Amino acid sequence: MSEHIIPTRTYYLIWISLMCLTVITAAVAFVDLGQFNTIVALSIATLKALLVVLFFMHLKYTNEKMSKVAVISALFWLVLLLALSLTDYGWRGAGAV
Repeated sequence: MSEHIIPTRTYYLIWISLMCLTVITAAVAFVDLGQFNTIVALSIATLKALLVVLFFMHLKYTNEKMSKVAVISALFWLVLLLALSLTDYGWRGAGAV
């Protein structure tokens, strides 16, 4: 199996992009966007995760089957996390008198 060679410059550009997105995340936290605070924060976090998965984990250069497995497993864990979080949220008020 041959590995894809990625130039060092690409890693530095991705790292700089991640650092810029981190600064943007911190800056946006101080801006009152009302109900859009969560949406903006999750959008930036998704973009950062996408960069990490595609370049640092080399998913961009794998075959299509491996990409499908990664996407399906990520969606499975996302659904599991949301289901358990919503279950916890739903039961919080049940015991209160």
